[in-house]
Amino acid sequence: MTTAAEFLAVSRRFGDFTAVDALDLAIREGELTTLLGPSGCGKTTSLRMLAGYLSPSEGSIFIGGKDVTNTPPEKRDLGMVFQSYALFPHMSVADNVGYGLKLRKVPRAERAKRVAEALELVGLGHLADRRPKALSGGQQQRVALARAIVIRPRLLLLDEPLSNLDARLRVQMREEIRRIQAEAGLTVVLVTHDQEEALEMSDRMVVMNGGRVMQEGPPDDLFPAPANRFVAEFLGYENFLELPGRGLVTVRPELLRVHGDFHKGNTESGEGTAVSATVTSIAYRGVELRVSLDAVDATGATVPLIASVRRDTVASEDLPALLPGGRVTVSAAPGHLVALGS
Repeated sequence: MTTAAEFLAVSRRFGDFTAVDALDLAIREGELTTLLGPSGCGKTTSLRMLAGYLSPSEGSIFIGGKDVTNTPPEKRDLGMVFQSYALFPHMSVADNVGYGLKLRKVPRAERAKRVAEALELVGLGHLADRRPKALSGGQQQRVALARAIVIRPRLLLLDEPLSNLDARLRVQMREEIRRIQAEAGLTVVLVTHDQEEALEMSDRMVVMNGGRVMQEGPPDDLFPAPANRFVAEFLGYENFLELPGRGLVTVRPELLRVHGDFHKGNTESGEGTAVSATVTSIAYRGVELRVSLDAVDATGATVPLIASVRRDTVASEDLPALLPGGRVTVSAAPGHLVALGS
């Protein structure tokens, strides 16, 4: 697959602090690539270097095979949507969207045609004459997207564009961005700290920490096989324990089984791993119970475990044990245990 952009040994330092450390990363043409990680991991700094708003301390950045390390932002052929949409309040929706084309001296007739096409693509053709203050948050987001794509950029960069929207609207906009990306054939780089957002939207995820890539790949490769504890925790894994002959393993809460028949100690068999545990609390979550437990791993350490148990799957004989203080056995099938590196 063609490489749309590439970081080669790129570092960025702010005084003694290294925000991005020798980053090697290829962005594939036509894909939506997500830079995912906690605050301070280097994802936004990487995006801003790609956009040209920050210069690398070391290394090179290529776009379309051309070295753009020292090229100013306006000459990189990029569209960008920030957390704050930065719409001009005194301009109509159409004028906001067409502003970049006007700066590029695109003829008026061509400009009007491309603005109309971009607004139709984001579903706002009927609101072309409105001012931003008359729009909802989701509509303002779409205007910002239309303004970024109307210039037909080589890359579309999105810096946490959904962070200012409420939960329901965020979900809707994820679908919209994916639709627009697919229909327009865009190459998109999205920065987010939301693992659910990244899993749903990405063709490729890049999990970062400490300015370095911890793991990258398609979501359906990363999610079931995190490379290390950091990636596992960031993707929502909550259970970590040492097992004989296996080392550190993790298993997702929904894949743990809780049995009322208590067996002291840890056991291994072809059917999986079982550990003894004590229930510490129960949280009601509609169709599920979130069961918090204390178990003892192979090192003799007490480790907290979380099990998500569907209420309609709990056997009647197990119910008495699912109370704080209850002694239970927790098990997981062999295929549900993920061995972790350092």
